[in-house]
Amino acid sequence: MRATITRSDFEQRYDAMPHVKKAELIEGIVYMPSPVLVRSHGKPHGQIMAWIGTYSAATPGVDFADNTTLRLDSDNEPQPDAMLWIDAAAGGHARVSDDDYLEALRN
Repeated sequence: MRATITRSDFEQRYDAMPHVKKAELIEGIVYMPSPVLVRSHGKPHGQIMAWIGTYSAATPGVDFADNTTLRLDSDNEPQPDAMLWIDAAAGGHARVSDDDYLEALRN
């Protein structure tokens, strides 16, 4: 059985380790990804970011971010490569918190 931690504990530990470049909390388990390669990740990622940036600019109420922490719930805090969301002010289910995280809102 794996030990799990809460999102609050994860954030506290992550903040205390500035040398860590990326870590994600998935179902209470911390993951640290491998290095990122150009052809298999970097270039496709750049193309996706250009596409969703253009879509966001043309679609009111839609926003996007790159490599940003997302608070889904108490056990999940991934850092997706790309995010596209409808802001709560426009009828969506996400908002930027006072401490600058994207948070999923509950129904």
